[in-house]
Amino acid sequence: MATSVYTSSYGSSFLPNYLESHHLKTLSNNKVKLNVAMKMHASSLVAKSSLVKEEQLEDKTPFTLDILFPKFPFEDYMRSKAIQVNKALDDAIPMKDPIKIHEAMRYSLLAGGKRIRPILCIASCELVGGNESQAIPVACAIEMIHTMSLIHDDLPCMDNDDLRRGKPTNHKVYGENTAVLAGDALLSLAFEHVATKTRNVSPNRVVRAIAELGSSVGSDGLVAGQIVDLSSEGKEINLAELEYIHIHKTSKLLEAAVVCGAILGGGSHSEVDRMRNYARCIGLLFQVVDDILDVTKSSQQLGKTAGKDLASDKATYPKLMGLQGARKFADELVAMAIEELSHFDAAKSAPLYHLANYIAYREN
Repeated sequence: MATSVYTSSYGSSFLPNYLESHHLKTLSNNKVKLNVAMKMHASSLVAKSSLVKEEQLEDKTPFTLDILFPKFPFEDYMRSKAIQVNKALDDAIPMKDPIKIHEAMRYSLLAGGKRIRPILCIASCELVGGNESQAIPVACAIEMIHTMSLIHDDLPCMDNDDLRRGKPTNHKVYGENTAVLAGDALLSLAFEHVATKTRNVSPNRVVRAIAELGSSVGSDGLVAGQIVDLSSEGKEINLAELEYIHIHKTSKLLEAAVVCGAILGGGSHSEVDRMRNYARCIGLLFQVVDDILDVTKSSQQLGKTAGKDLASDKATYPKLMGLQGARKFADELVAMAIEELSHFDAAKSAPLYHLANYIAYREN
């Protein structure tokens, strides 16, 4: 995996430090041999192999872990949690004056989507002993921020896209000026929502969650990834620089979803750290899979414009690593995420196992 041997003007990347801390050795051919011990509870989770070997990575793609995931009604879980999140989002932004701005906010926020980030937040909260009601406000806030980022990302001055979640983008319906303001309003509402709607959580934990959320969006988070992405267009960049872009542009907010859930649920420092490592793996996994889908699926299948990165000559994981290399990298990220979950009760962590698997296998 070439990522671990590149250096970047943007500072040290996450993966080299993470790999080193988990005793993964970089081989001379720049591929990583995963030595991931699966410490699962035998009563509910069985691993057919305790090691993921380099030879397996060569032979099988896109998913090489020979693991039986915990038995769990994952589709029912996702459906029921999405219903709760959608109801809470609907309630959070009622139609009122000025009608146009609230209509534009609701148009993008309620346009569908898989609600992966808020569900990750809820699952993380429940894993460490919290409950759904404690996590719902910040779960909604994360989806508001995510929606803001999509509205702004689609603008002509950014990625200039016409399609999002199978519908015309916000600025195509309401105009660029209203789209900018709708994104701004969603961002400010997100923090207000956490501060005013969170119940049965200590003020200290609420403040920690707000700080985590703010960090994920600003100049050390999403904005950092976006500005470096824009400045990199038309340039040759290496894997470490690509990793920096996507850890900040995509992974940081997903990380905040998981970490905020663990904080609000009362997780210990070690539990929060493990959830952060899990989230960093699946956050980068999300982008790697996104890049793969962009070159293997149609616009109709994705609900957004396919092949756009290729057409604009943007750096992607398939472009820099090859399609098979990107798929193998995805395998490695899944393995590391699963290793973090192996330290928790398998029954409680079942949703997060399946969410990692879902992100790896998703079709859009």
